[in-house]
Amino acid sequence: MGYMNKSLTFIHEAILKGEVTPLELVKEALELAKKDDNNAFEYICEKEALEAVQHLDESKKDSLLYGVPVVIKDNYSTKDIPTTGSSNILNGYVPIFSSEVVLRLEKEGAIVIGKSTMDELAMGGSGTTGHLGVTYNPWDKEKIYQVGGSSCGSAAAVSAGIVPYAIGSDTGDSVRKPASLAGLVGFKPTWGRISRFGLFPFATSLDHVAYFTRNVYDSAYLLNVLAGHDYKDASSSFKEVEDYTAKLSDSVKGRKIAVIKEIVGSISDKEVLKKFDESLAFLKGQGAQVDYVSIDSKLLKAIYPTYIIISCAEATSNNANLDGIKFGNRIEGESFEEVMINTRTNGFSPLIKRRFVIGSFSLLRENQDELFVRAQKCRRLIVNAFNKVFENYDCIYCPAAPSIAPLIKGTNNNLSDEYLIADNYLAFANMGGYPSITLPLGFEKNMPFGGNLSAKPFQESLLLNVASVVEKGTGLADLVVKED
Repeated sequence: MGYMNKSLTFIHEAILKGEVTPLELVKEALELAKKDDNNAFEYICEKEALEAVQHLDESKKDSLLYGVPVVIKDNYSTKDIPTTGSSNILNGYVPIFSSEVVLRLEKEGAIVIGKSTMDELAMGGSGTTGHLGVTYNPWDKEKIYQVGGSSCGSAAAVSAGIVPYAIGSDTGDSVRKPASLAGLVGFKPTWGRISRFGLFPFATSLDHVAYFTRNVYDSAYLLNVLAGHDYKDASSSFKEVEDYTAKLSDSVKGRKIAVIKEIVGSISDKEVLKKFDESLAFLKGQGAQVDYVSIDSKLLKAIYPTYIIISCAEATSNNANLDGIKFGNRIEGESFEEVMINTRTNGFSPLIKRRFVIGSFSLLRENQDELFVRAQKCRRLIVNAFNKVFENYDCIYCPAAPSIAPLIKGTNNNLSDEYLIADNYLAFANMGGYPSITLPLGFEKNMPFGGNLSAKPFQESLLLNVASVVEKGTGLADLVVKED
């Protein structure tokens, strides 16, 4: 019997009953990781995992994470384990310290069995730009559909049943979008709720620690473990950590749910709309109030270009240290300037170079008012619009994406209304630092799609409660790709 395709609770109970040992779990996960054909792994930590499982602290045996394998996105620093950000410029880099997220997981007895592929330096949304190539969607046996990015490998590892949960990062929708395309729960708590110490920065004001699970309860439990202030991250919140599992089964009677009319109206996929309407009907049946509300479509269309300007500007600054001098790959030259030029020219892909050009251009003194400052003002208008909705509603609920996963080849990137709004609106939660969760809604062509809920900052308990009710209505907890 395999355990990696089960929930954390199921695995934990099996350990306590003596039906399986942590060593057996680690060996199972490692074997599955080696057989992976979706390009989910940058590095499999076989030696490290087998060593770690021998030194588990049995006082942590009551933790659901004790002895359970986990996969970490390759932009989290892991001591003595290669961490490349799926890039050539950091290929071979081995950190001398671990991120706070990894430390907290290991303290609970979690065993890291691998580092997952991602879009290069977390910049991208397709899972196709990492230096090891395309990461495939496990639900798609023909290898023609995206799994989404940038946390593509972590999503693939969980949906394929290699591990029961995996850590990602979310700057625009990089966990929540792949969760929709891979049939998973993807959760991003409030900005600052979890320490980002040791997470390679992409766009600091937008970056969130986030993760994939197969059900809402597991997501709530992980937040119990990961949330809380970290003195090493000045942006981490001092706000008290709740028991986020305590209110999952509470009634949603009287809860007010807002559906953004313009987002839903930009979606043409009838199956997505049908399943979304069914989930709304279930919420109403549970006593929730559901209303359609409007946000200016101009602001919704502005989310994507605003995100691009701000994220590229911050990425340009954050990645200036990748110069071949301090660490990472180095291409020699006759001077340190030439070393930097050679290293960066050969180390970054065309996609990353374009992003840096956009960022640098936006930050030029003569362009700042027209581009960067204007984007910041637009960000404030967008956040104000969503804050206005939150004045009267507990949650905002919409389909997480306009359709199932797009094709890897021939993807239409034209800036249609559907592309601009329904496919990119999730970045509003990064702009405002709101907690946000995606969970499965249904299937089309045997491929999953999901819905997304967002709430006010630090309202994770409320958000997870409503998400748990939606999960109950769909009956789509604990999805995993079935073996042929």
